Amino acid sequence: MPKISAATVAQHRAAQRRALLDAALALLAEAPEHAPSLGDVAQRAGLARSSVYNYFDSRDDLLRAVVVDMFPRWNARVVEAMEKVSDPTERVLTYIDVNLQLVAEGEHAIVGALATFTPQAFSDESMHAMHQDLVLPLVDALRARGNDNPELDAELVTALVHKGTELIEAGRSFDEVRASVRRVLTTALP
Repeated sequence: MPKISAATVAQHRAAQRRALLDAALALLAEAPEHAPSLGDVAQRAGLARSSVYNYFDSRDDLLRAVVVDMFPRWNARVVEAMEKVSDPTERVLTYIDVNLQLVAEGEHAIVGALATFTPQAFSDESMHAMHQDLVLPLVDALRARGNDNPELDAELVTALVHKGTELIEAGRSFDEVRASVRRVLTTALP
């Protein structure tokens, strides 16, 4: 019988873990008001329920892993879009646009559901650090614009994004909210 390499085993484990994270994310996207059971996640991933315990100790552990997985992907999407724009003011506006687009696509509803189902996942220092990482590209763009206090300005822009998030989640269209936020900011920017 051929010997299976450690690399092959590691790749298999990574693929199964990824399948479980993707399954949990898909179930949350379909019904953000319901925390998926480990059995539901295993079934969606095409694995036995007992297999889930090889990767996660509990449903809370799985949901925390989904949170940890989502932040870098969200941030990467924002940064990638901002890097395509050279003008610092347009970079600020792109930061807002992409964040609001992710909300319109339902990503924020999943984060909100996760915060409800597993609030402890959002309370530790690593989560705080990941959330802070989401703001860094905005601070950099504001600094490049020459803003005197880019950290404070980023807090205010973030507050506007949060309000835009609430409006989209309450039923306003992405295009309407995006246009309004851009109008408010471009009239306020020197």
